Amino acid sequence: MAGNSFGQAFKITTFGESHGKGVGVIIDGCPSKIPLLEKDFIKEMARRRPGRTSFDTPRSESDQVEIVSGVFEGLTTGAPIALFIRNHDVKSEPYEILRELFRPGHADYTYFKKYGHFDFRGGGRSSARETAARVAAGVVARKVLEPLKIRIVAYTLEMGGIRAVKIDPEAINTNPFYCPDAAVVNKMRETISRAKEEGDSIGGIVEVRVNGCPAGLGEPVFDKLSADLAKAVMSVGAVKGVEIGSGFEAARLKGSENNDPITPGGFKTNRAGGILGGISNGDDIVLRAAVKPIPSIMIEQDTIDRKGRPASLRLTGRFDVSAVPRIVPVLEAMVRVVLADHYLRSKAIS
Repeated sequence: MAGNSFGQAFKITTFGESHGKGVGVIIDGCPSKIPLLEKDFIKEMARRRPGRTSFDTPRSESDQVEIVSGVFEGLTTGAPIALFIRNHDVKSEPYEILRELFRPGHADYTYFKKYGHFDFRGGGRSSARETAARVAAGVVARKVLEPLKIRIVAYTLEMGGIRAVKIDPEAINTNPFYCPDAAVVNKMRETISRAKEEGDSIGGIVEVRVNGCPAGLGEPVFDKLSADLAKAVMSVGAVKGVEIGSGFEAARLKGSENNDPITPGGFKTNRAGGILGGISNGDDIVLRAAVKPIPSIMIEQDTIDRKGRPASLRLTGRFDVSAVPRIVPVLEAMVRVVLADHYLRSKAIS
């Protein structure tokens, strides 16, 4: 299976399946002498791990990260860093029905068409379980980015049609949805509770903001910073769209409305989202990701079996009601990985 690696100067390769022995990541290109301990991963892994709320899958995983290689006496050595997260709470029986049937909206069908043979238990390689490895990689990326003193924050801008009006960074970690607007949290809770009662799921929009990114990161043609950010975020399961800055709104504006006037003190506005010509311009990088509803729902759905015959499917496994908010730290981690990669690439040039 190809396509499991991302990045150039800071390269990550994830591995593992939802119901296998575990998931992990190999990080190549991390500089030496960076402090790194297993306890450094605890906080970020806790933000993503399952079972945080009644709306998450009841699967209980500690998500403890084991440093297998690349670190000696608490410091990175410059050698590949191997991180492993063991699976403990695996219950594969409810997934036996997927040995023959495909979940509508899920990767089961396309994996079967491409590979013919794959691990269907819990979604296997296409499961959100794979994102635990990405969050671990993001912790290392944060260490690499420390000299830049940038701040990256992600939050739930919208969930189930309920959108945050106020963006208060202090509110993000005070509620289970990572929502920056305390006034709409109860509405989000009501919406996701209703979806759970109905056996359904909901989607949302996650916004990521990068403050303090210096101008000059990114390559001007195929490796634009915007292009790599879009690929990194779109590579996360359930993400169906990405926009930067004014995004799709720019299609409805005139140039005189969308351009950001430049003054000796900087840009007056930030419709560019901090990136021009694929290169960071020193303003805040603003990115939004559209997250589709979880396809694994308890409502009976029409499908086919592996021989193409019509069938109906009703699932009984353990699933999240929404990929939001657990996807929030994942997208934050992927943005860190992209910035770490381009930071190291810019250092190589200079």
